[in-house]
Amino acid sequence: MTRKASMLALLVTALVAVGATVLVTQSQSSTRQAKVAAKGAQVMPFDLDRTTHQFTKNTTGGVQTVTADDPADATQIRLIREHLTEESAKFGRGDFGDPATIHGGQMPGLAELSKGYKNITLAYAETPDGARLTYTTGDKALVTALHAWFGAQVSDHGKHATH
Repeated sequence: MTRKASMLALLVTALVAVGATVLVTQSQSSTRQAKVAAKGAQVMPFDLDRTTHQFTKNTTGGVQTVTADDPADATQIRLIREHLTEESAKFGRGDFGDPATIHGGQMPGLAELSKGYKNITLAYAETPDGARLTYTTGDKALVTALHAWFGAQVSDHGKHATH
C-alpha cells in the first residue's frame, strides 16, 4: 500500500469513528430527552407537546418562561400558570424536588440553588400565553449555578425548550 493510500485509509477510518460517536451521542441524548419527558408528565400538568419552555440567561440570573404554543389554548395557559405559581412557592422555600424528580438529583446547578435559595429573588408573572419566573441574585456563584441549571433544562427538554 502506498503512503497516500495508507493516509486515505487512516482518514476514512477516523471519519467513520467520528460519525459513529456522533450517532451514539445523538441516540443517548434522544433517550435521555424521552425519559425526561416521561418524568415531566408526572410533575408538570401541562402538555409538553403543546407548550414551550424558554430559559434566558442574564447577568443577574435568568428568566424561565413557559408558553402555550397556541395562544388561544386556555387550558394549557391555566395549567402553566398553576404549575409555575406552585414552583415559585417551592423554590422560594429551597424545595427543588420537582426538577430533581424530572432531571435527576445530580442536575447541574441544583445543589447550589437548593443551598443558596435565600440569596435568590424569585418573581412570578403571567404572560398572555403562559407565565414566567425571574431569578435574580447578586451572588456570582448562584448566577453560574442558575446558568448551568438553565443549560441542563434546555438540553434535557430538547424540542420542548429554547434559550
